[in-house]
Amino acid sequence: MADDLIYGLHPVLAALRANPGQLEGVWLASGRDDRRLQEIETLARAGNVPCFRVARDELADMAGSPRHQGVVARRRAASSRHEPDFNDFVAKLPAKPFLLVLDNVQDPHNLGACLRSAEAAGCHAVIMPKDNSAPLSAVARKSASGAAENLPLYRVPNLSRALATLKEQGVWIFGAAHEADKTLYQADLTVPLALVLGGEGKGLRRLTRESCDVLIAIPMAGAVSSLNVSVAAGVCLFEAVRQRRR
Repeated sequence: MADDLIYGLHPVLAALRANPGQLEGVWLASGRDDRRLQEIETLARAGNVPCFRVARDELADMAGSPRHQGVVARRRAASSRHEPDFNDFVAKLPAKPFLLVLDNVQDPHNLGACLRSAEAAGCHAVIMPKDNSAPLSAVARKSASGAAENLPLYRVPNLSRALATLKEQGVWIFGAAHEADKTLYQADLTVPLALVLGGEGKGLRRLTRESCDVLIAIPMAGAVSSLNVSVAAGVCLFEAVRQRRR
């Protein structure tokens, strides 16, 4: 399965609504004409995106999964797409940034789930390192359920340097670490904020941890010692939402 493919109703609809010019084609299941597929076909034709009707088995082969929900789209080659630039973003930071930073999250399902939570919480962007991180693949986009087409994702060559740049702009860096003395609920998350979560298993890397202004922990009452990174992201993000709306 190529990383330039998108499959599933929500991701393809979101891509067409956000920027149909990023797509070079949409493939729909033949013999299926329900409202959702008709909406996709209408949006595609309005955006001058070619549409093709093919058998469901062919869609499964394209997507690498039978869970394509009757639609697959192909994004244009990276060389013809505009990739978001982190320095441009920093130069135009909103007055009170709300950011999610992922340190070496390598599972595409987790990446997609984190993007979905970040978009739902109203984050301005997600930031992650270019290396040793999950690609924004079709699997990640499907898990994100449309969030990947609406939320900027910045891949930076040096995460510690990127965090230092944000700090220079007045952004507070809060890292989630189980060994932290302060809990999530004791922290003031109403400030210009970047929440940093570490990858599966290892958590925050040393340099990333040292780049944080504050370390916070999610209090755990059960026998397990940690949460899945996408679950932890949701907990932290929506505690920030609660405080920022208070």
